[in-house]
Amino acid sequence: MATSPETVLDGLDSESRQMVIDTVRQLKKRLLTKEKILEFDKNEFFPEETIREMLGPEIGLQLLVIPEEYGGMGGGTLDCAEIIREISSICLGVATGFFAIQLGSDPLRVGATEEQKVKWLGAIADGKVLVAYAVTEAGAGSNLAALKTKADPVSNDAGKIIGYKINGTKQFISTGGYADFITVLAKTPEGPSFFIVEKGTKGFVQGKGEEKHGIRASNTSPLSFTDVFVPVENLIGGVPGQGLKQANEVFGYTRLMVAAMGLGAGEAALKIVIPYAMERIQFGSPLSEKQGYTHKLVVPNAVRIEVAAAYIEETAIRLDSGEKDLQVEGSIAKLFATESANKTADDAIQALGGYGYISEFEVEKIKRDVKITCIYEGTSEIQQSIISTFRWKKTRKTKGKYYMAISSEMEELNNVMNDAGCLFYSLAASALNDTIMLVNDNRLTKEQYIMFALADMMTHVEVGASMARKAMNFTKSGDPEAKKIRAMSRIFANETSQLVARNILKILMGSGVFDQSSISDFMETVSYNKLICSFQNIIKDMDMVADMLFERG
Repeated sequence: MATSPETVLDGLDSESRQMVIDTVRQLKKRLLTKEKILEFDKNEFFPEETIREMLGPEIGLQLLVIPEEYGGMGGGTLDCAEIIREISSICLGVATGFFAIQLGSDPLRVGATEEQKVKWLGAIADGKVLVAYAVTEAGAGSNLAALKTKADPVSNDAGKIIGYKINGTKQFISTGGYADFITVLAKTPEGPSFFIVEKGTKGFVQGKGEEKHGIRASNTSPLSFTDVFVPVENLIGGVPGQGLKQANEVFGYTRLMVAAMGLGAGEAALKIVIPYAMERIQFGSPLSEKQGYTHKLVVPNAVRIEVAAAYIEETAIRLDSGEKDLQVEGSIAKLFATESANKTADDAIQALGGYGYISEFEVEKIKRDVKITCIYEGTSEIQQSIISTFRWKKTRKTKGKYYMAISSEMEELNNVMNDAGCLFYSLAASALNDTIMLVNDNRLTKEQYIMFALADMMTHVEVGASMARKAMNFTKSGDPEAKKIRAMSRIFANETSQLVARNILKILMGSGVFDQSSISDFMETVSYNKLICSFQNIIKDMDMVADMLFERG
């Protein structure tokens, strides 16, 4: 939930954050012009020199992710999310190269010894190295417990462990072919552990980059290890068997970053289609005046992008305030933001018609690029499994209080702000809670498709509640965007209500477990007829948002 105004947050002040954002925007004029970005994409070229210049003394973007005590700026989660969002709006391929540095440093940040942090985080801060995070394997994917890469201890004559020999392969490693060092996860006798392996180490081969559908300006390479000796000093944390703990500790954070990457790409697509519609005349009037364009291809996507931004910001602030164990929130952010951005980019191609298929107009590149955000750092289906499993368990553990608390909060918000859809968020949260209990009581949690349906309901309810809170905050502060945010919240409340209602029917009728009488009783219990009334004035609300987006008088 939202933090109090008195909460002390990690990271930069807003002025310093804006300075870094402005620095990124300046890159579009010199290092990352539209012409260069399209050239990188066309030639599948990894711009190593450009990225190294971004890390150099004049720019030093990597300083944001490094704590101050090791030479960095000590940026917080919100700072890092905002910067990766900004870079992603320029090019997701370049953003992936930058994110690889952040990802590769995470095991060091959360698990390294002081000596290791000074040495390796200090090297990153100095801007002298590219870093990669080597976890994924061809046969393991997101199941880290199934990894096969091994690290066997090597002892001296006195029986003391002096290092490890690593054998195995890694797949789909961002910047893997160019990294000066990697943080690699391998199995020791005590369990998975992270190690630092430097470029040029005997037996360590950085393979040829993959030819990819999108993010062609990034490098994605396989890595192989054949009796690669690493000294014991390169075991991150100095204690074997801590790798899964270290990886899990940053999942909420890293998945939030991928959510921000998707968000940036989605925003970039909207910034192309909205001006285009204002200028493109068809049958005597601009496309921006036609509901078939605005209400189908733009407004719903603009709403989802705004909702994603609200949830990412709220979750980042929670992390910066010191909250822990937000892995599920990271999964919700990633699932919603990346799928929303992917739909936005797809509709952007349609919105531009034939021009959408031409590289010069960029939206086809954005579409090719953004799809990867639904895949890496755990596919959307992995996120659905995580969300449904953990929220189901939390609902049981709290005896329904978790989602009922959201329902009550939304009901209270509706009492003081009745034009942001809060009533329907409240109804949806309550109906979701009852549905989780129904699924649990009827032992349907082993039905993965039903759990995925719950995950989508959970995601919409939680991000929707975040949007309602944003609407309230904007209204209280007198923000000039408050009216737009309230209207967007109403539109998303309708989407949430309809998705919850639809998925309730999918579970009730699709599972084959319930008779007609039970179905009718449950629909009455969850106020189904009230839930589906969320369409009230929806077209007028979309007209209002379209007026604001397209600056229609």
